[in-house]
Amino acid sequence: MEPATDVPESSGVQRPDWITPATEPLDPAIPVNDYDGFAEEYSAENESSLLNAYIERPAMIALAGDVAGRRILDAGCGSGPLTAALRERGAVVTGIDISAGMLAVARRRLGEDADLRVADVRDPLPFADGEFDDVVASLVLHYLEDWGPTLAEMRRVLRPGGRLIASVNHPFVEWLSEDPRPVYRETTSYTDLWTFNGKSFPLTFWRRPLHAMTDAFTGAGFRLTVISEPQTAPDAPEPFAGISFMCFVAEAPPSPAG
Repeated sequence: MEPATDVPESSGVQRPDWITPATEPLDPAIPVNDYDGFAEEYSAENESSLLNAYIERPAMIALAGDVAGRRILDAGCGSGPLTAALRERGAVVTGIDISAGMLAVARRRLGEDADLRVADVRDPLPFADGEFDDVVASLVLHYLEDWGPTLAEMRRVLRPGGRLIASVNHPFVEWLSEDPRPVYRETTSYTDLWTFNGKSFPLTFWRRPLHAMTDAFTGAGFRLTVISEPQTAPDAPEPFAGISFMCFVAEAPPSPAG
């Protein structure tokens, strides 16, 4: 999702009114990136919001294509909407997330037999080499300062020829909307305040230029096959032709024999 503020219409940036840039010192009593603190409220917003339900999630599903019978790791699965969509299409999905609160919501959605585990994508993943055909990382990587270790682990758990399908905030969004503009070529952090039920929760993200993103994928040994800027789904409740997200499909190298 994109941070909310008043920006010129010509910028092509649309921001939900429940997200604002943090312009004052943060309250040290409120933890940053505490999805457990607003798991229920965030999940409800994510379910039907324009940016999630009609732009990012349909794009990820389309990039995944025919997933029947494929073993998929949903890394940073949150409350499980993408996991559910992939399972409905015949995939065998394992979901991991750092937030136990979000996974509790996901389990209600997916059932007690769902393979859901608390895990941090910044740490070594609790899976064997080559365990998955695909890894999906929906709006996850932009929480990380350093993509290298995470991408290396995702590559490790993919079988040779497997795919990583990832989405992130578009690198132009912050550059177009902030005043003063950040230096585009630098990797820097920023914090937004997300307001639910009258209480604000700080979330910190990392912005980086496109070349830093592509370098991270190739540096981890992936071969980029798709770089896309998803459009709004035809059935969206309102039109939006601006900038929102960027999606990538990266393939793990095939085995020497294949």
